[in-house]
Amino acid sequence: MRAMLDRRLWIAASLAAALLGPAFAAPGAHGPDGEHLEEGATTAKPSALARLPDGSVNVPKLAQRRIGVRTVLAPQTEAAVTVELPGRVIVDPNASGRVQPVHGGRIEAAADGLAVAGQRVRKGQVLAYVRHHAEPYAQAGQESLHAELKAGLIQAEQRVARLEGLVGSVPQKEIDAARVERDSLRARSRSVQASLGAREALAAPVDGVVARADVSLGQIVDARETLFEVVDPARALVEASTIDARLADRIASAAVAEFPDVELELIGAARSLRDGSLPLTFRVRQAPGHDALPFAIGQPVTVVASLNERTKGIVLPSRAVVRGASNLSVVWIKAGAERFVPQPVEVRPLDAETVLVTAGLGADNRVVVEGAALIAQIR
Repeated sequence: MRAMLDRRLWIAASLAAALLGPAFAAPGAHGPDGEHLEEGATTAKPSALARLPDGSVNVPKLAQRRIGVRTVLAPQTEAAVTVELPGRVIVDPNASGRVQPVHGGRIEAAADGLAVAGQRVRKGQVLAYVRHHAEPYAQAGQESLHAELKAGLIQAEQRVARLEGLVGSVPQKEIDAARVERDSLRARSRSVQASLGAREALAAPVDGVVARADVSLGQIVDARETLFEVVDPARALVEASTIDARLADRIASAAVAEFPDVELELIGAARSLRDGSLPLTFRVRQAPGHDALPFAIGQPVTVVASLNERTKGIVLPSRAVVRGASNLSVVWIKAGAERFVPQPVEVRPLDAETVLVTAGLGADNRVVVEGAALIAQIR
């Protein structure tokens, strides 16, 4: 009987110890060197949202459900080494073009009016006309030459008519020479007359969308002035910069940090410095089902390049890493049922959606991957 009573007391004591002690600490609440992060925590257990004196945060179960807190066990693994490169979006020279007049003049509308930015156009479509203008003295010289040619043409036509009426009386070669002179004067007169009112058609060089339009009716433009830019919205390039001349040979893949659906294919690296760095050119590959790229020409972007090298770390979603009180990168570890501890870490981006924690976090911690930004705002 006494043995049975002692056994019941032992079971009750074990249950009490389990409820009051270790149950409040999650198995993964430890640092990179195995130290327990819950050591030194306050003994007070508030029942509402609160930041505790040791920097940890108390989040009741109901609040966790409302803000959508999600955690995962973060094991250590291997991932590719990545580097971040500053870049910008540039036009593909094979799918874009500029429209510039050869000579200066005044802008006139095309049959469908002036093309505007954002309008889709076809190759060869006239976007506008440039009515050429000449200096007053040059204009007067052309008009004088046209008048002389008209007078000479009238005389040549009369001479041909007279000679054709004397067929058989004059040699045929004289008639033929008169006809040749008449045709020559007629062609010269027509050419000079056309030059007096000439206008140049500004046509689209490729199929695409008008990215830039700097024209208005009656505007005076100069030669070689860029009036329109036409680009194919489904084709673009990204140019990144680096100071490592051997980086191009180590890149396995690349992506744009701001746009997860966009992939990059390395075309090559320049071999001459420009502004102290080497340009790397990437071709943009859009996800299936998308006709236009999600960025604009000239927009600055961040290129995340994955190298052929491997390193150890813990892979987490990028949203799991937030800024702490000292503006350092931290992740939130679940140290108890309602207690979360901030842990400073060092991270490297893997792609647009994931990062690799390389220091500051031990393996098998239960890390917050959803709702970390909201937990960091609790005061």
